[in-house]
Amino acid sequence: MAQEELRKEETLAMRNRLIGQSCKLFYSEDPVKIVRARGQYLFDENGKRYLDCISNVQHVGHCHPAITKAAAAQMDVLNTNSRFLHDNIVLYADRLAATLPQKLCVFYFVNSGSEANDLALRLARQYTQHEDVVVLDHAYHGHLMSLIDISPYKFRKLAGQKEWVHVAPLPDTYRGIYREDHPNPGQAYADTVKDLIEDVHKKGRKISAFFAESLPSVGGQIILPQGYFPKVAEYVHSAGGVFVADEVQTGFGRVGHHFWAFQLQGDDFCPDIVTMGKPMGNGHPLACVATTAEIAGAFTANGVEYFNTFGGTPVSCAVGLAVLDVIVEEDLRGNAVRVGAHLKDLLTKLKARHEIIGDVRGVGLFLGIELVIDREKKTPATEAAAHVVKRLKEEDQICVSTDGPWENVLKFKPPMCFGMENAELVVQCIDRILTVTSLMTPHRLEVNTTSHNISLPPGKCSLPEDDILKFHTFIIQNK
Repeated sequence: MAQEELRKEETLAMRNRLIGQSCKLFYSEDPVKIVRARGQYLFDENGKRYLDCISNVQHVGHCHPAITKAAAAQMDVLNTNSRFLHDNIVLYADRLAATLPQKLCVFYFVNSGSEANDLALRLARQYTQHEDVVVLDHAYHGHLMSLIDISPYKFRKLAGQKEWVHVAPLPDTYRGIYREDHPNPGQAYADTVKDLIEDVHKKGRKISAFFAESLPSVGGQIILPQGYFPKVAEYVHSAGGVFVADEVQTGFGRVGHHFWAFQLQGDDFCPDIVTMGKPMGNGHPLACVATTAEIAGAFTANGVEYFNTFGGTPVSCAVGLAVLDVIVEEDLRGNAVRVGAHLKDLLTKLKARHEIIGDVRGVGLFLGIELVIDREKKTPATEAAAHVVKRLKEEDQICVSTDGPWENVLKFKPPMCFGMENAELVVQCIDRILTVTSLMTPHRLEVNTTSHNISLPPGKCSLPEDDILKFHTFIIQNK
């Protein structure tokens, strides 16, 4: 029997009553109720269409027919756990192996990026017989307790840093300790890890792993300097540890020219463990750990079976195979190169028009715009970023979110079918909003509070009429 659809107000009231309040909604002041989606578009209960710049999980596009067809067809035949012999899991592992360096040849299938990173931590500790972990500042690796412990983004808000966790500086060449003008920031940041490891050894402790997102996302859409990963791996290996690349946010061709973001660090660089998740199943819960035969062998040698009830089921692997097919057949990596470059170019031109844009960075369809109050001091423009997000949703039906330690980075990780026209629309709307915002600042806009007349600064009188009306409405409402 078909379920009667609830009114938005009823849905929200029930959610507030039944779902834990720590499970936040996008646009919590006025949530969007999404009832269907296709490609890069979301639709609310009234049929209003929103452009989705947020959903990197729906990697090849919302409700892609090839993915839903593969899932339904396999579900109609068989969906057992991976203890039964089945073709899909080995065929899928073989396809993944073809995208990775040769030494990453053993796979463990799980349900989420958090499970993958938790297993990676276990593998590293079993193989090295060491405990300590080095992570990057502002990192986030998942919601399990073991991962909160290695995620400064989380543990600083909770119980604090464990003695076995060691935090290295985030290699941020925009606002970090070594910036764009440094002759070799990759080496300089890698040396901070070397120094950290030496401090760990002085305390009589030993490193099991260095964990890093291949492109730090929660840290603010950071593009790591060249040479950083290879030098860090050298130092970590010398200390008896392993290198774990967290590709949960960035894998499966999002960066365009490469299938994995760690490959941006050079063809000769290869992690010891790679974790993957979010985009892997296009919304289906599917994740994985890839590692070497040596590390997998040490894990097997402990005598304890590893079993994951839903990891690697026939349906999950059918979905995973279909995602890989669509990436190739629709040239989504090529699309990420072309559209990502166009979007980055448009945003860079926008930076020249708006002082509030401090930095534009990214690769492929992984991009960030950092908003600052003062370019020289790099003071985060957190409120302005939230304002842009709010107006994009309300006025343009564009869904964008923020990230970074100060939530001042507008991030773009849309479905990989995101098109040129989508990129141009987003930039036009951001341009309009930033123009309006800059004019509303006290030193840029003169207002007669009695008559509500607005005096625009010189050179700004060509603003669209609808924005002038918005100014007027704004002043009246905030008189």
